[in-house]
Amino acid sequence: MINLEGKIVDEKEAKLSVFNRGFAYGDSVFETIRVINGKIMFWEDHYFRLMASMRIMRMEIPAQFSPEFLEKEILEIIETNQLSQQAARVRFAVYRLQGGYYTPATREIGYVISTEKMESSFYLLKEDFYEIELFKDHYVTSGLLSTIKSNNRAVNVLGSIFARENSYDNCLLINEKKNVVEALNGNIFLVKGNEIKTPPLTDGALNGIIRKQLINILKKMEDYNFQETSISPFELQKADEIFITNVAMGIQPVSKYRKKEYSYKVAKELIGKLNVQARLA
Repeated sequence: MINLEGKIVDEKEAKLSVFNRGFAYGDSVFETIRVINGKIMFWEDHYFRLMASMRIMRMEIPAQFSPEFLEKEILEIIETNQLSQQAARVRFAVYRLQGGYYTPATREIGYVISTEKMESSFYLLKEDFYEIELFKDHYVTSGLLSTIKSNNRAVNVLGSIFARENSYDNCLLINEKKNVVEALNGNIFLVKGNEIKTPPLTDGALNGIIRKQLINILKKMEDYNFQETSISPFELQKADEIFITNVAMGIQPVSKYRKKEYSYKVAKELIGKLNVQARLA
Protein backbone atom coordinates (compact mmCIF):
# COMPACT_ATOMS: atom_id res chain seq x y z
CA MET A 1 0.00 0.00 0.00
CA ILE A 2 1.07 3.58 -0.72
CA ASN A 3 0.22 6.92 0.87
CA LEU A 4 -0.62 9.16 -2.09
CA GLU A 5 -1.25 12.71 -0.92
CA GLY A 6 -2.84 11.53 2.31
CA LYS A 7 -4.88 8.65 0.87
CA ILE A 8 -3.90 5.01 1.43
CA VAL A 9 -4.18 3.23 -1.91
CA ASP A 10 -3.05 -0.06 -3.39
CA GLU A 11 0.33 0.14 -5.11
CA LYS A 12 -1.29 -0.69 -8.47
CA GLU A 13 -3.68 2.26 -8.04
CA ALA A 14 -0.98 4.73 -6.93
CA LYS A 15 -0.56 6.51 -10.24
CA LEU A 16 1.04 9.84 -11.10
CA SER A 17 0.47 11.80 -14.30
CA VAL A 18 3.10 11.68 -17.05
CA PHE A 19 3.09 15.46 -16.65
CA ASN A 20 4.14 15.21 -12.99
CA ARG A 21 6.90 17.78 -12.49
CA GLY A 22 9.06 15.31 -10.56
CA PHE A 23 9.15 13.18 -13.71
CA ALA A 24 9.21 16.01 -16.26
CA TYR A 25 11.77 18.31 -14.63
CA GLY A 26 13.14 16.58 -11.54
CA ASP A 27 11.10 19.14 -9.57
CA SER A 28 10.97 16.95 -6.48
CA VAL A 29 12.79 16.25 -3.23
CA PHE A 30 12.75 13.16 -1.03
CA GLU A 31 13.82 11.67 2.27
CA THR A 32 14.95 8.08 2.88
CA ILE A 33 13.90 7.27 6.43
CA ARG A 34 14.56 4.27 8.67
CA VAL A 35 11.73 3.15 10.96
CA ILE A 36 12.40 0.55 13.66
CA ASN A 37 9.53 -1.13 15.49
CA GLY A 38 7.22 1.78 14.79
CA LYS A 39 9.74 4.47 15.75
CA ILE A 40 11.18 6.88 13.19
CA MET A 41 14.95 7.13 13.58
CA PHE A 42 16.36 10.68 13.72
CA TRP A 43 12.94 12.08 12.86
CA GLU A 44 13.71 15.66 13.88
CA ASP A 45 16.75 15.76 11.57
CA HIS A 46 14.76 14.28 8.68
CA TYR A 47 11.92 16.72 9.19
CA PHE A 48 14.10 19.81 9.23
CA ARG A 49 16.13 18.62 6.24
CA LEU A 50 12.92 18.05 4.28
CA MET A 51 11.65 21.53 5.15
CA ALA A 52 15.01 23.06 4.20
CA SER A 53 15.03 21.16 0.89
CA MET A 54 11.53 22.39 0.05
CA ARG A 55 12.53 25.97 0.84
CA ILE A 56 15.66 25.71 -1.33
CA MET A 57 13.43 24.43 -4.15
CA ARG A 58 10.98 27.31 -3.46
CA MET A 59 8.08 24.96 -2.85
CA GLU A 60 5.08 26.12 -0.87
CA ILE A 61 5.05 24.23 2.43
CA PRO A 62 1.46 23.32 3.40
CA ALA A 63 0.27 24.67 6.75
CA GLN A 64 -0.50 21.14 7.98
CA PHE A 65 3.09 19.93 7.37
CA SER A 66 3.95 19.92 11.07
CA PRO A 67 6.34 17.29 12.49
CA GLU A 68 3.37 15.62 14.19
CA PHE A 69 1.29 15.47 11.00
CA LEU A 70 4.05 13.99 8.85
CA GLU A 71 5.05 11.51 11.57
CA LYS A 72 1.43 10.34 11.72
CA GLU A 73 1.33 9.94 7.93
CA ILE A 74 4.51 7.84 7.95
CA LEU A 75 3.47 5.61 10.85
CA GLU A 76 0.03 5.06 9.36
CA ILE A 77 1.45 3.57 6.16
CA ILE A 78 3.95 1.56 8.23
CA GLU A 79 1.09 0.05 10.23
CA THR A 80 -1.03 -0.53 7.12
CA ASN A 81 1.81 -2.50 5.55
CA GLN A 82 2.29 -4.52 8.76
CA LEU A 83 5.82 -3.23 9.36
CA SER A 84 5.29 -1.86 12.87
CA GLN A 85 7.19 -4.68 14.57
CA GLN A 86 10.33 -4.69 12.43
CA ALA A 87 12.75 -2.55 10.45
CA ALA A 88 11.43 -0.64 7.46
CA ARG A 89 12.73 1.81 4.90
CA VAL A 90 10.46 4.73 4.00
CA ARG A 91 10.71 7.01 0.98
CA PHE A 92 8.91 10.30 1.49
CA ALA A 93 8.81 12.18 -1.84
CA VAL A 94 7.49 15.70 -2.36
CA TYR A 95 6.86 17.12 -5.83
CA ARG A 96 5.51 20.41 -7.14
CA LEU A 97 2.05 20.07 -8.66
CA GLN A 98 1.99 19.87 -12.43
CA GLY A 99 1.60 22.84 -14.72
CA GLY A 100 3.95 25.16 -16.54
CA TYR A 101 7.26 24.42 -18.19
CA TYR A 102 10.50 25.44 -16.50
CA THR A 103 8.48 28.14 -14.77
CA PRO A 104 5.94 26.32 -12.57
CA ALA A 105 2.26 27.23 -12.76
CA THR A 106 2.06 26.82 -8.99
CA ARG A 107 4.32 26.39 -5.98
CA GLU A 108 1.88 23.98 -4.29
CA ILE A 109 3.02 20.41 -3.71
CA GLY A 110 1.88 16.81 -3.58
CA TYR A 111 3.56 13.89 -1.85
CA VAL A 112 3.85 10.12 -1.84
CA ILE A 113 5.08 7.79 0.92
CA SER A 114 6.22 4.25 0.17
CA THR A 115 7.71 1.55 2.40
CA GLU A 116 10.07 -1.40 2.09
CA LYS A 117 10.95 -4.14 4.57
CA MET A 118 14.52 -4.17 5.95
CA GLU A 119 16.29 -7.15 7.45
CA SER A 120 17.95 -5.78 10.57
CA SER A 121 16.75 -3.46 13.34
CA PHE A 122 20.36 -2.51 14.11
CA TYR A 123 23.19 -1.13 12.04
CA LEU A 124 25.55 -3.99 11.28
CA LEU A 125 29.14 -3.56 10.09
CA LYS A 126 29.56 -5.43 6.82
CA GLU A 127 33.12 -6.72 6.62
CA ASP A 128 32.82 -8.19 3.11
CA PHE A 129 35.34 -7.04 0.50
CA TYR A 130 34.29 -3.63 -0.80
CA GLU A 131 36.20 -1.91 -3.60
CA ILE A 132 35.72 1.63 -4.85
CA GLU A 133 36.98 3.86 -7.67
CA LEU A 134 36.72 7.51 -8.65
CA PHE A 135 33.99 8.44 -11.13
CA LYS A 136 35.43 11.26 -13.22
CA ASP A 137 33.11 11.45 -16.22
CA HIS A 138 30.84 14.04 -14.59
CA TYR A 139 31.06 16.35 -11.59
CA VAL A 140 28.93 17.24 -8.59
CA THR A 141 28.57 21.02 -8.55
CA SER A 142 29.64 22.59 -5.28
CA GLY A 143 26.97 24.70 -3.59
CA LEU A 144 23.68 24.53 -1.74
CA LEU A 145 21.62 22.70 -4.38
CA SER A 146 23.88 19.63 -4.22
CA THR A 147 23.34 19.27 -0.47
CA ILE A 148 19.66 18.29 -0.79
CA LYS A 149 18.07 15.02 -1.89
CA SER A 150 16.35 15.88 -5.15
CA ASN A 151 15.26 13.79 -8.14
CA ASN A 152 18.15 15.23 -10.14
CA ARG A 153 20.50 12.26 -9.62
CA ALA A 154 21.92 11.76 -13.13
CA VAL A 155 25.54 11.74 -11.91
CA ASN A 156 24.71 9.08 -9.30
CA VAL A 157 22.90 6.94 -11.89
CA LEU A 158 25.74 7.15 -14.42
CA GLY A 159 28.32 6.51 -11.71
CA SER A 160 26.38 3.42 -10.57
CA ILE A 161 26.34 2.07 -14.11
CA PHE A 162 30.08 2.71 -14.41
CA ALA A 163 30.67 0.87 -11.11
CA ARG A 164 28.65 -2.14 -12.21
CA GLU A 165 30.31 -2.30 -15.64
CA ASN A 166 33.74 -2.29 -13.99
CA SER A 167 32.93 -4.57 -11.03
CA TYR A 168 33.30 -1.90 -8.33
CA ASP A 169 31.08 -1.83 -5.28
CA ASN A 170 30.86 1.95 -5.27
CA CYS A 171 32.41 5.09 -6.70
CA LEU A 172 33.45 8.41 -5.24
CA LEU A 173 32.22 11.60 -6.87
CA ILE A 174 34.26 14.76 -7.36
CA ASN A 175 33.24 18.39 -7.80
CA GLU A 176 34.35 20.92 -10.41
CA LYS A 177 37.36 21.76 -8.23
CA LYS A 178 38.43 18.09 -8.41
CA ASN A 179 37.83 17.56 -4.68
CA VAL A 180 36.25 14.32 -3.48
CA VAL A 181 32.67 15.07 -2.38
CA GLU A 182 30.82 11.83 -1.54
CA ALA A 183 30.08 8.28 -2.64
CA LEU A 184 27.29 7.35 -5.04
CA ASN A 185 24.93 6.60 -2.17
CA GLY A 186 26.27 8.39 0.87
CA ASN A 187 28.81 10.60 2.58
CA ILE A 188 32.45 9.63 3.04
CA PHE A 189 34.86 9.82 5.97
CA LEU A 190 38.62 9.45 5.68
CA VAL A 191 40.89 8.37 8.56
CA LYS A 192 44.65 9.00 8.75
CA GLY A 193 46.19 8.28 12.16
CA ASN A 194 43.98 10.07 14.66
CA GLU A 195 42.75 12.58 12.06
CA ILE A 196 39.27 12.07 10.61
CA LYS A 197 37.93 14.16 7.73
CA THR A 198 34.70 14.53 5.79
CA PRO A 199 34.05 16.97 2.93
CA PRO A 200 32.16 20.16 3.87
CA LEU A 201 28.69 20.96 2.56
CA THR A 202 30.19 23.90 0.66
CA ASP A 203 32.02 21.39 -1.56
CA GLY A 204 28.64 19.96 -2.61
CA ALA A 205 28.41 17.07 -0.12
CA LEU A 206 24.93 15.81 0.71
CA ASN A 207 23.67 17.04 4.07
CA GLY A 208 23.41 13.44 5.30
CA ILE A 209 21.56 12.41 8.44
CA ILE A 210 24.16 9.82 9.51
CA ARG A 211 26.91 12.27 8.56
CA LYS A 212 25.47 14.69 11.10
CA GLN A 213 25.17 11.99 13.77
CA LEU A 214 28.77 10.84 13.30
CA ILE A 215 30.09 14.39 13.38
CA ASN A 216 28.39 14.87 16.75
CA ILE A 217 29.85 11.59 18.00
CA LEU A 218 33.38 12.30 16.73
CA LYS A 219 33.49 15.76 18.30
CA LYS A 220 33.05 14.11 21.70
CA MET A 221 35.78 11.49 21.17
CA GLU A 222 39.07 12.76 22.60
CA ASP A 223 41.16 10.17 20.76
CA TYR A 224 40.42 11.73 17.37
CA ASN A 225 40.75 15.13 15.73
CA PHE A 226 37.82 15.74 13.42
CA GLN A 227 37.68 18.20 10.51
CA GLU A 228 35.17 19.17 7.85
CA THR A 229 37.58 19.98 5.05
CA SER A 230 38.13 19.45 1.35
CA ILE A 231 39.65 16.09 0.40
CA SER A 232 41.96 15.68 -2.57
CA PRO A 233 41.90 12.39 -4.53
CA PHE A 234 45.63 12.10 -3.71
CA GLU A 235 44.74 11.68 -0.03
CA LEU A 236 42.73 8.52 -0.66
CA GLN A 237 45.74 6.25 -1.09
CA LYS A 238 47.43 7.75 1.98
CA ALA A 239 44.48 7.06 4.28
CA ASP A 240 44.37 4.26 6.83
CA GLU A 241 40.63 3.90 6.53
CA ILE A 242 37.70 5.11 4.42
CA PHE A 243 34.04 4.50 5.14
CA ILE A 244 30.72 5.48 3.55
CA THR A 245 27.59 6.43 5.49
CA ASN A 246 23.86 6.67 4.82
CA VAL A 247 20.69 6.21 6.82
CA ALA A 248 19.84 2.80 5.34
CA MET A 249 23.12 0.93 5.88
CA GLY A 250 24.73 3.06 8.59
CA ILE A 251 28.48 2.64 8.00
CA GLN A 252 30.12 0.77 5.13
CA PRO A 253 33.91 0.26 5.39
CA VAL A 254 35.94 0.42 2.18
CA SER A 255 38.37 -2.46 1.64
CA LYS A 256 40.28 -1.27 -1.41
CA TYR A 257 40.87 1.73 -3.66
CA ARG A 258 43.24 1.01 -6.54
CA LYS A 259 46.35 -0.55 -4.95
CA LYS A 260 45.58 0.58 -1.40
CA GLU A 261 43.80 -1.67 1.10
CA TYR A 262 42.23 -0.36 4.30
CA SER A 263 41.41 -1.42 7.84
CA TYR A 264 38.06 -0.75 9.52
CA LYS A 265 39.00 -0.14 13.15
CA VAL A 266 37.34 3.28 13.46
CA ALA A 267 34.23 2.17 11.57
CA LYS A 268 33.86 -0.75 13.97
CA GLU A 269 34.18 1.60 16.93
CA LEU A 270 31.65 4.03 15.54
CA ILE A 271 28.95 1.53 14.55
CA GLY A 272 28.26 0.70 18.19
CA LYS A 273 28.03 4.36 19.13
CA LEU A 274 25.73 5.00 16.18
CA ASN A 275 23.35 2.24 17.30
CA VAL A 276 23.22 3.79 20.77
CA GLN A 277 22.50 7.18 19.21
CA ALA A 278 19.72 5.65 17.08
CA ARG A 279 18.00 4.13 20.11
CA LEU A 280 18.10 7.49 21.89
CA ALA A 281 16.82 9.48 18.91
